[in-house]
Amino acid sequence: MKIAITVKSPDKNAEVDPRFGRAANFCIYDTETTEFDFVSNSQSLDSASGAGVQAAKTVIDQGAAVLLTGHCGPKAFKALMAAEVEIYVNVTGTIAEAIELFQQEKLEKADTADVEGHW
Repeated sequence: MKIAITVKSPDKNAEVDPRFGRAANFCIYDTETTEFDFVSNSQSLDSASGAGVQAAKTVIDQGAAVLLTGHCGPKAFKALMAAEVEIYVNVTGTIAEAIELFQQEKLEKADTADVEGHW
């Protein structure tokens, strides 16, 4: 299974970025191989609108089944849910801490967007 994590920088010690649509990068962690891959979200950083939907497309295109992030807006949430991506919000700390909390089932699974658009 692949887990997408919003991160501030493309390295294994990075902190979770609290924003989804305008996160700087995504860490894609494969639970089967334990490999990390990093994907830039630069196309969404400077976008006047639609950043969340573009970021959702990136996560979906990477084959992620799970998203770990700080917050997720309504349009991105809808796009991710349509692709059956599980969304966990209020995630903080480092990549390793986020993965560990997910594996221990200690994260909050979102059932709706937790911020307004353009947060």
